[in-house]
Amino acid sequence: MEDDQREQIGSSFASPETVVTTDEVEAMLGDPNVRIVEVDVDTQSFDEAHLPGAIGWNWITELCDRSERDILSPKAFAALMGRSGITPETTVILYGDNNNWFAAWALWQMKIYGHRDVRLMDGGRNKWIEEERPLTLDPVDVAPTTYTVGAIDETLRALLPDVMRASGERAAYLVDVRSPNEFSGRLLAPPGLPETCQRGGHIPGAASIPWGEVCRDDGTFKSAAELRELYASRGVLPDKPVITYCRIGERSSHSWFVLKYLLGFNDVRNYDGSWTEWGNLVRAPIER
Repeated sequence: MEDDQREQIGSSFASPETVVTTDEVEAMLGDPNVRIVEVDVDTQSFDEAHLPGAIGWNWITELCDRSERDILSPKAFAALMGRSGITPETTVILYGDNNNWFAAWALWQMKIYGHRDVRLMDGGRNKWIEEERPLTLDPVDVAPTTYTVGAIDETLRALLPDVMRASGERAAYLVDVRSPNEFSGRLLAPPGLPETCQRGGHIPGAASIPWGEVCRDDGTFKSAAELRELYASRGVLPDKPVITYCRIGERSSHSWFVLKYLLGFNDVRNYDGSWTEWGNLVRAPIER
């Protein structure tokens, strides 16, 4: 099965090196040139059990600016990499719960800050556990490094003016990856999640392509042919830029990864302001 999974990844995805199988990750355990990092929605999961040698990043406290709503600054990003024992040459394997929601969000930020070799473990935490692969509670002794941020790629991120233009002028495809109930406005946020909005609905012109539709039942990505058919069936093609969004930017980073690295769309941006920004704006147009 793992050989079939790697064959699919290698033969169909635009950037197959950005996805690794659970079998490949198990073979990398203990490699000093590889850092495995778990990033979960449930920030307690790492402490319950994790891959041997893995470290955990808390998305609430370590992957965003704590004083204003923003991603990490270059200085904070370099500090996180340094205390994680990561250099610019380190291969970083990211994985997490919910089919890699926040693992993809971490990968998106790492690509903004120019880290060359960062990959997602296909299927994430749940697949590893279901396959009864090794888990541990043992802490990792990390030797800190000094990390220097390279060229910053701001073309991977959409800010509010970009989205307003895309919506008003149909200058880019807008892909709403939230659930159908969130897209329609019947639900403001998934149950139990605190970040919310004043108004429900979606950005005018957006296509509803829930993030979960890109995965199989075991959490692994569907084939490139299936993914192309999915997006084309909702009118999203590689002929103009694409902006993905959700509620706070984590689910949309997962779809951003699919469009950019698995399908090879040339211009894909993640709008991390997402619905908690748009749905709270005065006079922002909303469709339901």
